[in-house]
Amino acid sequence: MSKPIIALVGRPNVGKSTLFNRLTKTRDAIVADFPGLTRDRQYGTGKVGDYDYIVVDTGGLSGDMEGVDPLMAGQVQQALAEAHGVFFIVDGRAGLNPADEAIAQYIRSYGKPVQLLVNKTEGCNLDVITAEFYGMGLGEPIGISSAHGDNVAEAVDDLIERLPINPLDDGFDLDEHPGIRVAIIGRPNVGKSTLVNRMLGEDRVVAFDMPGTTRDSIYIPFERDGQDYTLIDTAGVRRRKNVAEKVEKFSVIKAIEAMQDAHVVVMLMDGSEGITDQDLTLLGLAIESGRGLVLAVNKWDGLDADQRAKIKHELDFRLQFVEYAKTHLISALHGSGVGDLFKTVKKVYRAATQKISTSDLNRVLEQAVLDHQPPLVGGRRLKMRYAHLGGLNPPRVIIHGNKIDKTPAPYKRYLENTFRKAFKWEGTPVVVEFRVGDNPFDLNKDGLTEQQKQRKRRVDTFRESKRTRERSRQR
Repeated sequence: MSKPIIALVGRPNVGKSTLFNRLTKTRDAIVADFPGLTRDRQYGTGKVGDYDYIVVDTGGLSGDMEGVDPLMAGQVQQALAEAHGVFFIVDGRAGLNPADEAIAQYIRSYGKPVQLLVNKTEGCNLDVITAEFYGMGLGEPIGISSAHGDNVAEAVDDLIERLPINPLDDGFDLDEHPGIRVAIIGRPNVGKSTLVNRMLGEDRVVAFDMPGTTRDSIYIPFERDGQDYTLIDTAGVRRRKNVAEKVEKFSVIKAIEAMQDAHVVVMLMDGSEGITDQDLTLLGLAIESGRGLVLAVNKWDGLDADQRAKIKHELDFRLQFVEYAKTHLISALHGSGVGDLFKTVKKVYRAATQKISTSDLNRVLEQAVLDHQPPLVGGRRLKMRYAHLGGLNPPRVIIHGNKIDKTPAPYKRYLENTFRKAFKWEGTPVVVEFRVGDNPFDLNKDGLTEQQKQRKRRVDTFRESKRTRERSRQR
């Protein structure tokens, strides 16, 4: 496992889901001022702090053994078991609660590094509001505001530096795996292993499950029609005699890791069951990974006319948010349609990794602005000065200008679609980012951009204040 995993644990309504959204920079977790909204574990990739990590949101632990609480406790138990470290969130405005002490004892039994976060401290004296939580025996509590982001990045870095995993060590050399890396993801029993064996060749025997390695996903290099590939199988590749096993071990963590290592993700769905909520969750994670995406509906040959019409309707209706990805109707067992998958994978890979010159980007941007003027914000027209390519897989277009951080979402989507059409970025997300201010390539004397310099000052200030408090307690 290359990335640290942080579990968010605490009572209902202490701000876990708000913190999850803050850490992942998404709105995936349902947030409302009502306890008990989160029932199942929710996963996302962390984007706050200096390191890469995976964050797991859990349901609240209230201590009530009636209703859904035992089920939520089971979800928390699984999250703690797979996590490297824990954020234990308490409500600073509500003060220390007996349930908090019971949860603290429960967390301690797992022996994982824990950081106690006192939430909802905005506008409060941190020393006063955190004082009563020292008695929980979990080290120094950190006062944060998950809603406003106060001290959140510093808390992440502080916890990760104490984890038994090196956050800067990928633990796996992707350069050793040639060609196009293709991750096969999907729910249990949709036919992932059958598809992998079909793609590798019917007579091929894969005999290296490699238990106990640093990753749970299996990486299999092979060649087809002169093209090198590496298949990343999240189910674990088994001998063909074992493929008949009905229930496959399913792990969201494995899927996230595989997608981040891949160039292209093949999302496999079971045509006989339709598009399920779990399919949509996995698709959301695939989009968040930014990788090229190919959809495949399996077991198509076993569907009757009514079932085929129903699944086509669901594809059109429920998957509008991923309309840029091509859908293949296949049979992994019999091989129909699998050959076409390779053609699309190669096409998506080329689209996601092709380099575009700055002059071409600015030509398309200029034409897009002429065809459809940016909107007025505060009575003034947004001015987009120039664009450059900020990255590949996914293609990332950085646009600089004045006040363009206020660009409305519809105009941003218009630009994304314009760039996609102009450069034939099919099957891959297109990310458009807006930058305001000075030239981003201007460095100060320390070799840092202004944003990096501000970030360094913030981290240094936080750590110095922490050292001061520690020295004060020792006296």
